[in-house]
Parts: sequence; structure tokens; C-alpha cells
Amino acid sequence: MYQQTVGKYRWTICALLFFATTINYLDRQVLSLLAPDLSKEFGWTNSDYANITAAFQFVYAISMLFAGRFIDKIGTKKAFILAITIWSIGAIMHAFALSLGTAASNIFTSLGLAAVPVSIAGFMISRAVLALGEAGNFPSAIKATAEYFPKRERSFATGIFNSGANIGAVLAPMTVPMIAAAWGWQATFIIIGAIGFIWIGFWMIFYDKPDQQKRLSATELAYINADETFDASLSNASIADSAEKKFSWFQLLGYRQTWAFAFGKFMTDGVWWFFLFWLPKYLAAQYGMKTTDFVFPLAVLYSMTMVGSIGGGWFPTYFINKGDTPYDGRMKAMLLIAFIPLVVLLAQPFGYISFWVPVILIGIGTSAHQAWSANIFTTVSDMFPKKSVASVVGIGGMAGGLGGVLITKMGGWIFDYYGALGQLHTGYTIMFAICATAYLVAWSVMKTLVPKYQVITDL
Repeated sequence: MYQQTVGKYRWTICALLFFATTINYLDRQVLSLLAPDLSKEFGWTNSDYANITAAFQFVYAISMLFAGRFIDKIGTKKAFILAITIWSIGAIMHAFALSLGTAASNIFTSLGLAAVPVSIAGFMISRAVLALGEAGNFPSAIKATAEYFPKRERSFATGIFNSGANIGAVLAPMTVPMIAAAWGWQATFIIIGAIGFIWIGFWMIFYDKPDQQKRLSATELAYINADETFDASLSNASIADSAEKKFSWFQLLGYRQTWAFAFGKFMTDGVWWFFLFWLPKYLAAQYGMKTTDFVFPLAVLYSMTMVGSIGGGWFPTYFINKGDTPYDGRMKAMLLIAFIPLVVLLAQPFGYISFWVPVILIGIGTSAHQAWSANIFTTVSDMFPKKSVASVVGIGGMAGGLGGVLITKMGGWIFDYYGALGQLHTGYTIMFAICATAYLVAWSVMKTLVPKYQVITDL
């Protein structure tokens, strides 16, 4: 009844963010699903594939830093349009990777430099453009969530839009192999990549800043801004005065809250990307699966993660309703969530039973990751003013991207090393152990850096 009185247009915005994130992960996952076949076609080693995926993660990391700052300056609406335009073009570029690689190799040769193999160079360029655009998704989405939702609802809203990653990851194995089988891998990149342009039309129609949104009632606007009004009264500063003040990256790096978020992302983002990029190759190497065999197992696995994303976003409200601050409730929830990925330690020892054992156990682990992700993102909007949220998310995103580069390169090297010894299963055991324990390490450092809830009021 109260929800009807307040209004619910903010959930329309949440739905738009959900679909943007779905498209984001659809575009991101096409390569990993085609990787076993492309590796055979182009003769890629595990290290070659790691280099291609690391190119995405490295550019994504650097772009996240600038994306957050850029979004805070130009606003969420324009930034999201630009981001999805760039990443859609980047996704389509994969279809022309060989031509791009040939051009790049010719340039290297003319400069007297060693040419990178054509296929590798072309896909690295395409991944770089994809990463440049995709870096804008989460800073924009988190900023939009901070603009449209009060603090008590933000982790739930974040969990909902973040579950778009899971839907994208589910839809990808259901569609990519079929499109590739019918029209070839080039057509797959073009068709999937073009979907983003449809979303832009809806975003342009339905999104405006809350204070400019004609579809938003005055009651709902007041409900959204209640937290910020309260925080301003505590600090004896007005929202208008805060909005006028400018800040720098170096100023943000002076807060422990920034470092806590960045370290948490550094330790855990790479885990999600490792499973996203390497699971198809793992199933192919360990169980002899072909591209079309991935459809059902991966659909089941990523369907599980949707439960974690939405459930994890709701979980802190249990503690908040008992009187905890949003941050303290979130940290309690994240501690419990951090224990769940330890089940991934059992994936290899019991994987001989059936491929479903690692699929289910990794599904539980990745479900926990999405629950963790819904909460760690929201710690930023809990403690920083809205105008700086995207910038802080960008800093953390860069840290997460660099963590992803590290774990991807490590995985490629370990798999090639142990694969040459005929012990590839040992390589996966090592990587799974790193992924399983990362969250407890991350939480411990985050809690040490920011032991108690403290709102930043001097930006």
C-alpha cells in the first residue's frame, strides 16, 4: 500500500539498467563460448587466449578509472548512450578481426616491429574497443541507482540490475552456438552486437535525472532524497553546497573507504571473469565437450547466479531492519557470503563423478560472487555523495580489472605449464583454490580499513 502511495517509477529505471547489463554480458561472453572452436581454427594456445582476454581486462581497467570521472562530469544519460554505442561497435568489430589483424600486422612490420599473429591482433583490438565501451556500464548503473533509490533499497536494486549479467550469461550459451552453427562465427558477433542500439532508444525516452523526470511524482522524489537530506542535516551542510564543491581523484584516494572498495574489487572481480572466460575451455578440456554441449550446463550455472544476485541484494535488509546502519548490515551479509565460494574447493576432487559436480559447485560459487557484487557496489553509495559515486566506482573498477588481468594471465600460464606435463587438472585445482578463498581475504582487508560506518561529508 505504501509502495503505491510513494510511486514506483524508479523500478522502471532499474529495469533499463537490468537490460543494459544483460546486453553487456551477452556481448562480453560471445568470444568465450566460441573460444574452443576459434582456438582450433587459429591454433591458439591457452596463453594466446589469455592474452586476448587480458587485453579486454587491461583496457577495461584503465577505462573504468576515466569512465567514472567522465560520467560524473557529463551525467548518466549521455554517458550511458556513449558507452553502449562504443561497446556495440566493438562487439561487431570481432566479425572483422582478421582484417583488423592484417592491418595491425602491416603497421607493425612497417615500423620494424615484430608482428603479432593476425588472428590474435585482430581479436585484441576488438576486445579493446569492447572494453572501452563496457567500462561505462557499471559506473553509470551504480550512479543511476544512487540517483533513483534511497540507501535501504540500493543493494536490492543493484542486485536486480546486476542479475542482468546472469541473464546475459544464460542467454549467451542458448543463442551463440545456434547462431554460429547456422551463419558462422562472424555473423554471431554482428547479430549480438547490434542489440545494444535498440536499448539506446528506450533509454533516451525513459531516463532523465530525478529532479527533471516528469514521470516521477513529488512524493517518490522526496522518498528517494530522504537519506541525502538526513546526511546533510547531520553534517550541517546543505545538498546544494555539496553539489557545488569540486573534487579530484587524489582527494578520493585520501579516503580509506575508496581503498577498501578498490581492494575488494581487485580480489574478487577476477574470479567472476575467470569463470566467465575459462569455463567453456575447462569443460572442453576436462570433459571433451563441444560448443553445442555447453548450452544446458552453462544455462543452469548462470541461472543459479541470478538467485545469488537478487537474494544477495536483499540480504542486508535483514540486518538493517534490526537496526544496523546500511554499511554495517552490508558488511555482515558480505562476511557470510564470503564463506560460500569455499565449496569450489571440492570441484576438482569430486569432478570425476560427473561434469555436473563442478558445474553445480562453481554455480554456487559464482552465485555467491553476484551476491557479493550487489553489496560491494552499494558500499560506495552508502558512504560517498551521489556526485562522486561513479568516480569511486571507476577507481574500484580499475582495480578489479587489473585483478582480472592478473588472474587471467596466471591461468593461461598455469594451464599451459601443467598441460605440457599432462596434469591440466592440477592447474585447475590451483586456480579454483585461488578463486574460492579470495572473498574472505577481501572482506578481512575491507573491514580493517573501514571498521565502522562513516559517511563522507567533506567532498
